[in-house]
Amino acid sequence: MPPSERPIPRYIAEPPQESLPYGRWADALAERFLHAVRQIETEEDLGEPGEVSWFPDRTFAGRTYVPASATTANGYELFGYVSFEREHEGAEASAFEAYADWTDETAEANPDWVLDLSDSELTSWRGPQGRRGEITLVWGVALTQNGVVATSELGPTTTDQCALIEDRFTLVSLDSYTGDYLAVKLWGTGGGEVAAESLYEEE
Repeated sequence: MPPSERPIPRYIAEPPQESLPYGRWADALAERFLHAVRQIETEEDLGEPGEVSWFPDRTFAGRTYVPASATTANGYELFGYVSFEREHEGAEASAFEAYADWTDETAEANPDWVLDLSDSELTSWRGPQGRRGEITLVWGVALTQNGVVATSELGPTTTDQCALIEDRFTLVSLDSYTGDYLAVKLWGTGGGEVAAESLYEEE
């Protein structure tokens, strides 16, 4: 096989290893996520958070990320993640970190959406000649039927994929690199494209 003309990282995160959080584990994660929510600085009256929804876990560079979202009593959406480390498979989670932010752009207010996406930059990546991109965590909900797998697309390159769990998915991908920006595609059982959405609003 000849050398790649586009040497960028692909499929760099472990696929989901556990079911969506539930029970005491979900409660423990929610406590940390809601603590991060309380640290959000804003003049908006966000209102009390509702039930936290969890997304498939992805492990990158030794740290596992479990994204989350929750709708508030005033109609805003809270989004973010809880991350942690394990010394080895089966070990207790430790070194917890949590991130949270908010938006007034919600799926409920945008019935034309086919994918509801959130994202957060994890770290930078340097390619040939010092070109920089961002390793980005992306999570979302498929708002249309018949999707089974979501993929991240950076220009002409597929960089990650995740099977849907309860219509939810999590991706880890290089973004903002050499003029290319991430898009997410949803695929059906026959391999046909069901939906596509850029992470970036169209001008």
